[in-house]
Amino acid sequence: MRDMTTPDRSRVQLPGISSRAYEHPADRSALVAMRSLSGFDSVLKRMSGLFSERRLRLMFLASAVRTTDTQFRGLHDMGRDSAYILDLHRIPEIYVQQDPQVYAMAIGFDEPFIVVSTGLLDLMDEEELRFVIGHETSHILSGHAVYGTMLAILTRLATRVAWIPLGYIGLRVIVAALEEWQRKAEMSADRGGLLAGQDPDAALRALMKLAGGSRLHEMNIEAFLDQAREYDTGGDVRDGLLKILNLIGTTHPFAVTRVAELDRWRRGGEYDSILAGDYPRRADDANAKITEEVKAAANSYRESWAQSQDPFIGVLRDVAEGAVNAGERIFNKFARRES
Repeated sequence: MRDMTTPDRSRVQLPGISSRAYEHPADRSALVAMRSLSGFDSVLKRMSGLFSERRLRLMFLASAVRTTDTQFRGLHDMGRDSAYILDLHRIPEIYVQQDPQVYAMAIGFDEPFIVVSTGLLDLMDEEELRFVIGHETSHILSGHAVYGTMLAILTRLATRVAWIPLGYIGLRVIVAALEEWQRKAEMSADRGGLLAGQDPDAALRALMKLAGGSRLHEMNIEAFLDQAREYDTGGDVRDGLLKILNLIGTTHPFAVTRVAELDRWRRGGEYDSILAGDYPRRADDANAKITEEVKAAANSYRESWAQSQDPFIGVLRDVAEGAVNAGERIFNKFARRES
């Protein structure tokens, strides 16, 4: 029996790694801002009484299968491996739930746990599944479950006040912004999943399977990346508007976008640098400055607009640039007050 505290093949451990190492700039700036607010996590936890972590854990303990050394051992090992590589001091529990739908999720605040469906287990091979478990472990390291709760609360509230026009519109604007953040959080977790599994091909395959299913022999990653390029460049202004409308109400980016973004991040050199030991440490998280992270987020959006060939993005570029500049000014004022 192998030592259960180390990965089953040569993978690089990342001691003390901060989630800032892999977080998308737009996700990271929001998280740094929220973490800087004293008591913010406590307030959210009180607000989330309807999402009781203890109640949910008991529900899965009663209705799903918890992985152990004797139940779904391979999956159990992957959870330990991911926690080891990302230097997560507490190994999250993993539950397997009977459901043909394909999904995995990280749940909870104080002691988060992971739930995967049997549909996901049937779809993914071992290394692809390792990427998924790493993805969910990265959500836990980033604390996404805490902040994602605010989106769930506000979304429910928006449906309750839909009969109040101005109130509903205001909430929908906030919800739309939170949905955009959560889509970026998913990209962050994709990067974290790659760092945990350290198999780029498996990571891209896993994301491609979310679009095309299990018939991997019928798919080709390069052709799928061509789809991503066509999605970005194809069509006219009308198609660009439709892309934005298609995102309304979604919390996950589309599969071609996730594959393209993860592939771009890996090829950009950050992945190799992190594996070589060049990454921010958790011990320095308290020193992260909101203004710097907001500037990084703004630059990230500017770069994506500059690289995009979407005609609609070209039309909106000046408007969007003005919005980003306004956002930077607001956060700069906020930062000066907090300092």
